[in-house]
Amino acid sequence: MPERAPKGLRLHIAFFGRRNVGKSSLLNAITRQQVSIVSPQAGTTTDPVEKPMELLPLGPVLFIDTAGIDDTGALGELRVQRTRQVFDRTDLGVIVAEAGTWGEFEEQILAELRARKTAAVVVFNKADLAPPQPEVMSRLTAQKVPAVPVSALTGAGVLDFRQALLDAAPADFVNNPAILADLVGPGELAVLVVPIDKEAPKGRLILPQVQSIRDLLDNDAYCMVVKERELKSALERLKAPPRLVVTDSQAFLKVAADTPRNVPLTSFSILFARFKGDLVGQVQDTAAVEKIKTGDRILVAEACAHHPIGEDIGRVKIPRWLTQYVGGKLQFDTVQGHDFPQDLSPYKLVIHCGACMWNRREMLSRILRCRQAGVPITNYGLVIAFSLGIFERALEPFPAALEAYRAVNRK
Repeated sequence: MPERAPKGLRLHIAFFGRRNVGKSSLLNAITRQQVSIVSPQAGTTTDPVEKPMELLPLGPVLFIDTAGIDDTGALGELRVQRTRQVFDRTDLGVIVAEAGTWGEFEEQILAELRARKTAAVVVFNKADLAPPQPEVMSRLTAQKVPAVPVSALTGAGVLDFRQALLDAAPADFVNNPAILADLVGPGELAVLVVPIDKEAPKGRLILPQVQSIRDLLDNDAYCMVVKERELKSALERLKAPPRLVVTDSQAFLKVAADTPRNVPLTSFSILFARFKGDLVGQVQDTAAVEKIKTGDRILVAEACAHHPIGEDIGRVKIPRWLTQYVGGKLQFDTVQGHDFPQDLSPYKLVIHCGACMWNRREMLSRILRCRQAGVPITNYGLVIAFSLGIFERALEPFPAALEAYRAVNRK
């Protein structure tokens, strides 16, 4: 069902603007549901409100209603901070204003979206009371920013707003990249190695595994799913070798040992570094592991919140493997969800999960923040493969990334 599409695969459309300009009313009008509380009292919306829905012909989207960017006071500042976090995951920004109120706040929002190369649509709400100023409309048109007069109260202009959203949708969402099907090809076989251990959710597979299976089926490829203990036997039964073997990163060593050297091998996490982030850049940053010294501070970032178990990959296994590689004690900090330190300067490396629960925009925003701070950022699967000494083999399915790593080593 469309409403069950993973959040990370939805186009994130966020509403920004001053308090009481009708952001919540506009969201209710476009979704045809009472998603957000509407009140004449300014500052009604506090935390961002999310509404997943189907916006044809785009498909699954996530609308996000935010607090007024002009909120005041101590509580207001917290609301503004939450709103600013939404910029990181916005694929398409909607700036909501009233006639006669376009000014510094709106220009700041537009400048923020443009700095992030995020598509924007301007809506002049309450058009039943007054039309937008012609000079403002002309200026936005000259800047190639679509602007639409709308009345959320009467419904006038809502269909025009919907069309503006469709027209402004980023091309990389419309032409969604493959996870691994392009590495396999139609009519070819991929073997997916899925350990069933304490971290495996009872009765189901984790999201990257499910999405990889669907990606292969959507692109007319074959898929075989096995546990790591059955991999060797399964490969021996095949008449022809698979085009690709993909493993959970935690089973890298055993799977590498059981996979013939002529069969390409990688992990789900590395696939998602490409699908959600910047694989080449994160591969280059992984080389920073060589410069880590005893006592250095490392940040481990998880996109989703979960209760860690005894052998948690981010809190136990990666720190253990990296500590063994460095040969000395390291300091590890862990953050979850949208929390991320404003000051990254204490860290020598950021190790991020595959971000399967996020959209690509938010992961790229986090990568950009690390680059701006001069702190290298890598990925669970990449750092595990590096620590275990199988980094180049795990990158063989990605020639550009492998060459980028070798180029770093030649310097």
